[in-house]
Amino acid sequence: MRRRQRSEAGQAFPIYIVMVAGLLFLAFAFFAVGKASATRNGAQGAADAAALAAAQQARDEMGPLFLGALLLPGGLNDFFGNHYISGEPCNQAQRFAAENRADVVGGCMWNSGFQRDEVTVRVKSRNTVGDTVIPGTETTHATAEATAVIEFRCNWNPAEKPDADTSPQPDETEDDKEETPGPISFDCDDRNHFEIDPLHPDPWAELGKMLFAVHLTDD
Repeated sequence: MRRRQRSEAGQAFPIYIVMVAGLLFLAFAFFAVGKASATRNGAQGAADAAALAAAQQARDEMGPLFLGALLLPGGLNDFFGNHYISGEPCNQAQRFAAENRADVVGGCMWNSGFQRDEVTVRVKSRNTVGDTVIPGTETTHATAEATAVIEFRCNWNPAEKPDADTSPQPDETEDDKEETPGPISFDCDDRNHFEIDPLHPDPWAELGKMLFAVHLTDD
């Protein structure tokens, strides 16, 4: 009887070893998946920050052109139809990606439409997943991309001018009257109403935030 018990114990021991080894492998595999997920989440955070930084920088640069458009009849329509975006927003995206231990790859991809611009940024993490039981993770970097939107959220009309003396003034011609731009009235998000005097505008840092929303897309 004792020999039989010892024989059964001897046969069970290798099975026990295999089971323990399998459980250890699964534990290390789950650990590898966790490290990969953490690296991926870090890359996504870097992509989000980079895309938002590019969009905000582009909004900051719109100020002179936007305010200049207010001085011209139909200038805003021309501005939204064809406005220039420099390379600095993408440089800003790289700076924010670097702060999150990532690099922008492939530059910034712009998609411009009427009253709406989109910038897509793809990043690659500087850190790898690291050594794990899964081969190749020590050289695997995470990649992610994000798209941010610069969206004009207002309607505009020439502001109503108060009644004034219409009699000719000394040294003033009819052409001078017509060329003098007046304030523009903006209604933003159906709740924020204000006026911009193109000859005496408020600082663009304040106006830009009221006129243009910057946010990540939900895609």
